[in-house]
Amino acid sequence: MDAPARTIPQSPRAEATRQRILDAARAEFAANGLAGARVDEIAARAGANKRMLYAYFGNKEDLWVAVLEAAYAHKRGEERALQVDGLPPAEAMARLVRFNLRYTARHPEFVALLNQENLHRAAYLARSERVPALYSPLLESLSAVLQRGADGGVFRAGVDPMQAYITLVSLGHFYVSNLHTLSAIFGAGLGAEAAIEAREAHAVEVVLGWLRP
Repeated sequence: MDAPARTIPQSPRAEATRQRILDAARAEFAANGLAGARVDEIAARAGANKRMLYAYFGNKEDLWVAVLEAAYAHKRGEERALQVDGLPPAEAMARLVRFNLRYTARHPEFVALLNQENLHRAAYLARSERVPALYSPLLESLSAVLQRGADGGVFRAGVDPMQAYITLVSLGHFYVSNLHTLSAIFGAGLGAEAAIEAREAHAVEVVLGWLRP
């Protein structure tokens, strides 16, 4: 997961060092949060020193923002690769639902980072211009899919693309972020592949059912 550096590396070696710092920070922040993460540990994980970390990213809070930006950029990159604009509307929405559930299940560090940033009321994410810019094209693409569905009589008209996206993401994100507590409450192994497949089918059914005219 990559993100723009505070100081642009001048060589492939410098770029590799910066990326190692970013990767190490993602692991440390996901495990311990912003408050609990230690710059010394990040530098040690990256095989770098604190001076290099500060040169590339500024302070620990700036590094946290860079990690958040990289996490969102990585997810959006994979989401764009779905190329939903070329799919029939119902298949496009189903693919987005499946992708978001599976992505969240594959990347528990993404869940951990977002949970931590929500504890901070998105105070650090609000500093980023990059993340909102990533989602503007997504809403445009989703709006086009919804409009094609409405024009073809597959979807009801007037669906807010932002609400639609929040709904389809939440169906997977809530499940994964609460996997352990839900499993304990219901005595079910919700992390098993069969359980995830069942949740995936249910989420697709919910979204497509909601969108029907």
